[in-house]
Amino acid sequence: MKQKLSLVVIALCLWGVSCKKDPVISDDNDNIDSIQLADMTPYELIRPTFYPEPEPIPADNQLYVERIALGKKLFFDTRLSNNGENCESCHKQNLGFSMVGTSAFDNGHTSLPLINLAWYKNFMWDGRITGSLEQVMFFEITKRFKTDMNKINDIDEYRVMFKSYYGVNEIKETDLARALAQYMRVLVSRNTLDDEDLKGNRQLTAFERAGQQLFFSETADCFHCHAKVFTTDNALHNTGLDSGTYAKEIDKGHYNVTGNPEDLGKFRTPTLRNVALRTHYMHDGRFTTLEEVVDFYDHGFKRVSNIDPVMLKPGKEDGLNLTDIQKRQLVAYLKTFTDSVMINSDEFKAP
Repeated sequence: MKQKLSLVVIALCLWGVSCKKDPVISDDNDNIDSIQLADMTPYELIRPTFYPEPEPIPADNQLYVERIALGKKLFFDTRLSNNGENCESCHKQNLGFSMVGTSAFDNGHTSLPLINLAWYKNFMWDGRITGSLEQVMFFEITKRFKTDMNKINDIDEYRVMFKSYYGVNEIKETDLARALAQYMRVLVSRNTLDDEDLKGNRQLTAFERAGQQLFFSETADCFHCHAKVFTTDNALHNTGLDSGTYAKEIDKGHYNVTGNPEDLGKFRTPTLRNVALRTHYMHDGRFTTLEEVVDFYDHGFKRVSNIDPVMLKPGKEDGLNLTDIQKRQLVAYLKTFTDSVMINSDEFKAP
């Protein structure tokens, strides 16, 4: 049975203090066949307090410290692209792994934050990818970056690392996807003020507590889509952002995936962890403050035919009708979802 390592030891191994030496690059590496599979350090993904079980990890990509470090290296490597971009270009740690503005590649979508992806099975705003993180990363490699695999295979360091950690002589797109998925799985948020309050380590202010009570009550009704602690149901909803006509193609949401009129305007529920750090909100960044988002749910949504039923509960057919102080309390509570540990941790900074 694999020995479980403490979180401290794992962190030291993973983020800078090597427990085992990295594969050595030398003239002998010209013969990639001679490199043996490394004796790697198993990594246990610890489930944060109150979290559900994460999605199963594919059998051929079990977590190891060395593989995660390789994925992190790739995350920051501009050589994955053909224009000098890398994953970090759209997913900044100080912004909660989101970005300023919208993505030209995604036709004007905002960048969904890379937080707690190990628990997801639906991905992208419009839900166009369902499955594993490996499938998402394969999309990024082949469609977004269009990675030049000849260039990657010409990098001796990567050839040695992939042979040592994955046993492959030639690096393929699927191999890059597996390594990147390793790093994505460890981008876990567990240290927000709200988390600490739930664990009894710290207390919310009276103002924040009032916002919390609104959030989990029928008054503000946030909790039906933004589940407790996890802050998302990872499902698709039409919340009445647009009327029956959709100005931009991306406004059609999940319809662009299925072609089913019932899916018009449906988008994935984003996580609210680190939500206060974002500069733009909703799939197209139409709002730039949390106050604008709250105002939208309070009185700004459109009553389209396929709007989510939760939006039209008795007494809320025209919005939440919150008072000004209730709105401020709700925003104050949303700010307790900021994970200062995650956004400042050296574990996630460029190597």
